Amino acid sequence: MRSAASVERLSKRYGSVRAVEDVSFTIETGEVFGIVGPNGAGKTTILECIEGLRRPDEGRVRVLGLDPWCERYALRERIGVQLQTAALPERIRVGEAVTLFADLYRRRGDPEAALRRVGLADRRGAAVAHLSGGQRQRLFIALALVHEPEVVFLDELTTGLDPQGRRDAWDLVRDIRERGATVVLTTHFMEEAERLCDRVAIFDLGRVVALDTVGRLIASLGEERRVAFTHIGALDDAAVRALPGVVRVERLGDRVVVSVRGAGTAGRVTTALEETGVAFDDLRVERPTLEDVFLARTGARLPGADAPEA
Repeated sequence: MRSAASVERLSKRYGSVRAVEDVSFTIETGEVFGIVGPNGAGKTTILECIEGLRRPDEGRVRVLGLDPWCERYALRERIGVQLQTAALPERIRVGEAVTLFADLYRRRGDPEAALRRVGLADRRGAAVAHLSGGQRQRLFIALALVHEPEVVFLDELTTGLDPQGRRDAWDLVRDIRERGATVVLTTHFMEEAERLCDRVAIFDLGRVVALDTVGRLIASLGEERRVAFTHIGALDDAAVRALPGVVRVERLGDRVVVSVRGAGTAGRVTTALEETGVAFDDLRVERPTLEDVFLARTGARLPGADAPEA
């Protein structure tokens, strides 16, 4: 089966800044492919090169067998794009916007079906100015889906949404995939990538530093666990670090997180705390997540999601 997209040794510069450097990967047909990384890692640049919005300085990109830059008009008939930042006239009505976008494509979609799909059929007569943040986001998804594209690009889909709006958006992504489309998703939220993506590429400083399934990325950390607890009174960090299997000890206020590796190590940490008389509360033993992989591979804190990325 032909890949939905392939990127070979792609590089892109802005003046003296190298935003993307010698990047290669493929996106398989029918998968949800995630692109994550700190602000400035090159996520949006690589996405725009794949979409045909920017021309790479070096390398080769193909989407559905087409060159996104040289054959961009043919490609746009077959892909859907939800941009990180987008806007519509405030007075345009929801139904008018979707109908307008449907008319832009040779293969005209069904505006009413697109609205039902994103749960906005009852808002077709509402002006964009009167939509909530979550409803606006669903409208932009409807605009990207109205012509039934084969590949859908979603850039920071849930930024600014409340928890319910975020989960509604996740359901939409799953629905897009179940209908047979390939989804390419950039996100700041590691939980989002972990829940939705079949494979994830972690970017840092313009390069891919890890690419695999979510399960394999997490397994790459080994059998590491976290023992997290709130301590009461004095705690000898050095004594905890000296325990066999302890990888590191981190403090977040009065919360202590002990990363451990090896069978039985978590139990030994708990026993040691009790034997030394350390009072603690809300103790939890947690498995690694994609967030831990992100931190290990980039050495960065999770980025904020409030500013567009260059």
